[in-house]
Amino acid sequence: MVYNTQLTPELRDIAASLYTAARGAGLDFFETIFELVDYKQLNEIAAYGGFPTRYPHWRFGMEYERLSKSYTYGLSVIYEMVINNDPTYAYLLRANNMVSQKTVIAHVFGHGDFFKNNYWFSRTNRKMLDQMANHASVIRRYIEDVGHDEVEDFVDCCLSLENLIDIYAPFNQPTRRPEPPDEEESYRADPVNKLRSKKYMDSYINPKDFLDSQQQKQDEKVKKKHGFPETLERDVLKFLIEYAPLNNWQKRVLGIVRDESYYFAPQGQTKILNEGWATYWHSRMMTEIHPLADSEIIDYCDQHSGVVAAAPGQLNPYKLGLELLRHIKRRWDKGQFGIDYVNCDDPKTRADWDKQTMLGDKKLLEVRRIHNDITFIDGYLDEDFCHEHKLFIYDFDRRNNRYVISNRNFAEIKHQMLSQLTNFGQPIICVKDGNFKNRNELLLEHLHEGNDLKHDFTLECLKNLFKVWQRPVHIETIIEDVKRRVSFDGSSHSVEKM
Repeated sequence: MVYNTQLTPELRDIAASLYTAARGAGLDFFETIFELVDYKQLNEIAAYGGFPTRYPHWRFGMEYERLSKSYTYGLSVIYEMVINNDPTYAYLLRANNMVSQKTVIAHVFGHGDFFKNNYWFSRTNRKMLDQMANHASVIRRYIEDVGHDEVEDFVDCCLSLENLIDIYAPFNQPTRRPEPPDEEESYRADPVNKLRSKKYMDSYINPKDFLDSQQQKQDEKVKKKHGFPETLERDVLKFLIEYAPLNNWQKRVLGIVRDESYYFAPQGQTKILNEGWATYWHSRMMTEIHPLADSEIIDYCDQHSGVVAAAPGQLNPYKLGLELLRHIKRRWDKGQFGIDYVNCDDPKTRADWDKQTMLGDKKLLEVRRIHNDITFIDGYLDEDFCHEHKLFIYDFDRRNNRYVISNRNFAEIKHQMLSQLTNFGQPIICVKDGNFKNRNELLLEHLHEGNDLKHDFTLECLKNLFKVWQRPVHIETIIEDVKRRVSFDGSSHSVEKM
């Protein structure tokens, strides 16, 4: 059953009919609540990240202004918003024509199925609609108690660090919380063993300088072995919450930002697959399972072509996800998988390969269940698909004032695409030492597994980390092929070679 509020009788009938069709096609989703809103309300919800209520902050107002101007000048339009929640909430734009409403409702059911069944969404809070309202109440109370400017400044600081999380942490086993060292504590190993000697020869056999140097070496080994934290910590926000010298309301605000970051993380991890899945199913439902009337087909095709349009040099997640899912279905329906197919080098044999296994739908459900964008593309984007859809590397030719193909090598194209998707395209930063130089300074390390650091990002990140840690902060990275340490001591930045 689908619960509907504020829907016209016609839309209610359409939603019920599409609900039955989606269930019959094998989609499985939470109960869905549709609400009809005008474009101003939808822009407001979109500015809040898809939620009707968020804590007060100026960035939501800026996003609302951007969306409103974009809609007014005809640059973009939001057809729907859907929230990963139980029950699922979806907002329909009142100005949509009936064909658009049908398409959007089918699209929502595709998203609902993905939210409920995809592994990467399995650890998200299914009552986040209520949790967001609770977060808003907490921050409003702090504004009243502490002061608007102080709370807003700290929220600004936290939001600038919101991507410093470990996107795989919800699936990891909890680890023991390390104890931070005291500011004056130093790591000391057991005393070094002296060389055996006669008492009168001891000062010659075991001179003080020798014993001191050996003791220092042992201390360094112990310090390295028992670091703080003992291993690299990717969840920087968690480390700050536990060990930064913050008062209670600041820890709570930072915790709110961290909770919301983890809620939105799977959406960043599955943008291509999620949108592709919803587009695939609305396309099938509109053309096969629950076909449109003859008079509606042209309007549907016009809208659908706009959704999946892609320009050279740009990646449309709707288009890529849809076409790759269709590619998988064709391959598994024809039996184009397994060691024999992989080892087949003859293009004509591969093109004519058809064992009529008809396993496409089963394979699609498996893909939907276990994959994120990186594993989806890594596992199924092959050379045939790349050339069929002209997924080349483009560069802008200033002489001819247009984009031209600069690279056709499949391995390099796929590598670049996967690199762009790693960690949402953000650099991977970890806590390396919370007691750097034995002075409670914070040392971070940039892991070069994904994207490089931008200079302005680095400087602003260190400034805001200093506000939270309240001691000098450092980050180790590679600049111009040289490993360097960038530092901020509260007043100025410095860079040193390592």
